[in-house]
Amino acid sequence: MLGLLCLRIGQFAHLRIRFIFVSNSFAITHLASILSQPIEYLKGVGPLRADLLKKELGLFTYQDLLYLFPYRHIDKTSITKIEDLTTLTEYAQVQGRLWYFENAGGGSAKRLTAYLKDDTGVIELTWFKGMNWVEKMLKQDAVYNAFGKIGFFMDKPQIVHPEIELVTDPKAAVKSYLEPIYPTTEKLRAKGLGGRQISKLTAALFSLLNERELEENLPHYLLQKLKLVSRYEALLNIHFPSSAQAYEQAVRRLKFEELFIAQLRLAIVRIERHRKSKGVVFSKVGELFNAFYQNHLPFQLTGAQKRVLKEIRTDTGSGHQMNRLLQGDVGSGKTIVALLAMLIAIDNGYQCCMMAPTEILSQQHYATISRLAEGLPLQVKLLTGSTPAKNRRVIQKGLTEGLIQIVIGTHALIEETVQFKNLGLAIVDEQHRFGVEQRAKLWKKSSLPPHILVMTATPIPRTLAMTAYGDLDYSIMDELPPGRQPITTVHRFDTARHKVLEFVKSEIDAGRQAYIVFPLIEESAKLDYENLMSGYENIKAFFPEPKYWISMVHGRQPWELKEANMQRFKNKDTQILVGTTVIEVGVDVPNATVMVIESAEKFGLSQLHQLRGRVGRGAEKSYCILITSTELGAEARERMKTMVQTANGFEIAEKDLELRGPGDIEGTRQSGVLNFRIASIVHDKPILDAAKKIAEEMVENDPELTNPENNPLKQYLLSLKGKTPWSKIS
Repeated sequence: MLGLLCLRIGQFAHLRIRFIFVSNSFAITHLASILSQPIEYLKGVGPLRADLLKKELGLFTYQDLLYLFPYRHIDKTSITKIEDLTTLTEYAQVQGRLWYFENAGGGSAKRLTAYLKDDTGVIELTWFKGMNWVEKMLKQDAVYNAFGKIGFFMDKPQIVHPEIELVTDPKAAVKSYLEPIYPTTEKLRAKGLGGRQISKLTAALFSLLNERELEENLPHYLLQKLKLVSRYEALLNIHFPSSAQAYEQAVRRLKFEELFIAQLRLAIVRIERHRKSKGVVFSKVGELFNAFYQNHLPFQLTGAQKRVLKEIRTDTGSGHQMNRLLQGDVGSGKTIVALLAMLIAIDNGYQCCMMAPTEILSQQHYATISRLAEGLPLQVKLLTGSTPAKNRRVIQKGLTEGLIQIVIGTHALIEETVQFKNLGLAIVDEQHRFGVEQRAKLWKKSSLPPHILVMTATPIPRTLAMTAYGDLDYSIMDELPPGRQPITTVHRFDTARHKVLEFVKSEIDAGRQAYIVFPLIEESAKLDYENLMSGYENIKAFFPEPKYWISMVHGRQPWELKEANMQRFKNKDTQILVGTTVIEVGVDVPNATVMVIESAEKFGLSQLHQLRGRVGRGAEKSYCILITSTELGAEARERMKTMVQTANGFEIAEKDLELRGPGDIEGTRQSGVLNFRIASIVHDKPILDAAKKIAEEMVENDPELTNPENNPLKQYLLSLKGKTPWSKIS
């Protein structure tokens, strides 16, 4: 059965093609010299079309066109007899003699109808648009091929708006390959550059290429081991495959190549750093660490915390610079690990800094670390944009002279005026909120680069961590400290809001506190504000003063008012904190046991998980209540179901990746690593795993890629423009 084969690149697809082209007509021996040619020089393009291709599709060179893959193929490799068409036939190509054609109807109902007849039956072809142009093509009794979506009317087969082609040579009437359809735009179509016309340009490009020009970039032994087709065959068959199998082999080869090259570059960066980077040596675990561990530790460390500390001690004692990503679920105790790492640095005579993205979060860290370090001979200071000038000068002097051992702050830490006597450890919290250049400024504040510990409370799916942060060593903390009770999460429709608020009232009457969060949708700040204010009024009506007191925080408030309202809640002066997602990070109130999230369907999974992590910080049983409208889309239902079923941040992150794709997950946009042409880290996990394993083995056995068999790979890597963007992290 003929089919329109919708091949979505990035998911496993099912068709390909082989196409025989004329050998290179230019006497050009190197691929680079052909593929770097400006697109206007390709036959069929010219300056005007080139301008459009550049603006609309970003095609500047022959290489850009080579890597513009078709999004589907049409199967015109066979002819179906009219009597064999059934209601199960989706798309088909038929061939027959034009019996007769006529115009019928008038105005908007006008149509052109033609009847094509083969030796088994008749099919009706109908056009409602472009009728004048089609009619000029039609000749009574001529033989045509017609392709399109098969429909039935009164049990008779028909095709509306078929593609038709006059058959002059019956042998050439059937294609030997699946016809590619390329992405295009309205502007391009208007200038005669639809999906099929771009196919002709690609065919013209392949007439200039052969196996020699499209040199192999993977070692021969790897192709044999993994049963991969050659690079030339893969590129030819992704555009013009002869069969489903040829296409599948091409996609498999190109996905592996793309993921393997990315993993290899990361592995090289990582091994180079391990071999060559110099770092300060923390040779001992001294008095401060031991005194804190024995006398001040508020609870027994979990196995995960001990494991991460051991990894940090190994890294910082190696003589090489540590670059470690520490990802821990909400409430897994990353701050304690960060403090213990800082105490190791201080015991070895070095200073530490900790950078957080917001004033609230940096103040939270400052309050926590100051409290934990109470009684130790340490100077801990806070430096943010709102630190008064007089205090700022005192802190800067203390850092330069080495009198301050720990400084916690925001972007203020990377200003030129902030200098250290001997910075040994820099900790970056919620790293996805900082750009690469901002982080790099921290590293320059010491003659030998300080050790780097990057922390994130948003668990990153393993496939994403392998790809976006693959040049960092990473540690995972997936245990909660003892004494924490699991949070009960429930989903309620807004018709049950009264019952929910009654439950909140019962918790408050038992001496607890509650958060009520409203969504923040960037496109409509005014609407958000109105929703928040009307929600606030409703809550005030339900919880009247003076029996109940309510704090409110939102983005429009001055920083001082926001902080004062949060402080009132922390100090138990108010029982309810109403706000937007500004409370997502930086609020730690052990007495708060209820988190109500209004319009929960408007939040992403990771954001819901972060908000839920604001409760369950004390010994009491805690609850997260997700309120949504009754009309929920399939994806929103899936999000609510996931939140109710699991509290594991890593499972939630995997589901988030599956639902939203990697480009939408916070922190991955800036990495640049996820712009794969064909591979998908969501759908191609097995290929990614294999690519990573092989890349690591190769770099371990041949770090410089000096083995002759790896030479094609080395030459290809050298030809790639630009450095790996993530290497700047180190």
